[in-house]
Amino acid sequence: MTTFQGKNVLITGCATGIGRLMAQKAAARGAKVIMWDINMAGLEELSDQLERWGHRAAAYQQCDLSDREEIQDTARRVLAEQGPVDILINNAGIVSGKPLLELSDEAIERTFDINTLALFWTTRCFLPGMVQKGAGHIVTIASAGGLIGVPKMTDYSASKFAAVGFDESLRVELHRLGHRHIRTTVVCPYFISTGMFKGVKTRFPFLLPIMEPDEVASKIVGAVEKNQARLIMPPFVLALYPTRLLPTGLFDKVVTFFGINHTMDEFKGRGG
Repeated sequence: MTTFQGKNVLITGCATGIGRLMAQKAAARGAKVIMWDINMAGLEELSDQLERWGHRAAAYQQCDLSDREEIQDTARRVLAEQGPVDILINNAGIVSGKPLLELSDEAIERTFDINTLALFWTTRCFLPGMVQKGAGHIVTIASAGGLIGVPKMTDYSASKFAAVGFDESLRVELHRLGHRHIRTTVVCPYFISTGMFKGVKTRFPFLLPIMEPDEVASKIVGAVEKNQARLIMPPFVLALYPTRLLPTGLFDKVVTFFGINHTMDEFKGRGG
């Protein structure tokens, strides 16, 4: 079991959404929560809320997760002021929600900077401390979009496929190197009603519901506590694995039947 009590828990992208909820739940379990986000006002509000609830945050810092040097500088501050990080939750993520030819070069690069490359920079900053202590936990918030690609998500899905591969390679690498007490958890949820995916539709909500943020955050924290290597939500998403054995044309028809290829048709996102 991974316990939160007394542990330094760093969460990226936690001013809003499930990041904010995970910070609340980690703090309630006695963790020393270190909060990163580009939204400083949101961090200050969350810190004040935790203090009102009697769960004072260890620290909060503005950090642009698309900027490698800023990540490294902010990480150095954390290590100097708070000490090693015990649980790293790489939660920050963005979505464009546009067809490939409508995406700007800058938008594509920013998606990969935040959704993929930031995983490398944060982990490289805090993994050495875990190795030295002989314990730690690295959590990668990926997506069901990292298991299947759909229209209007070329950049997002590609970045999340990379996140899933990052976690899997890191998990077996740590095991091979003898760091068996450093755990990893990859999380692949379906759409969550945080506003990030405002406008998405689901054809069969009893199989593929738009998930509630608090439920998702609770399941993630629970998975970390249980050292669960992989959390896929809802369970029906697991059906993707056997359907991958189908011929491509048939696979596409099955996915379209379940409405997955039309989920982004009316996407608006936070700006909609």
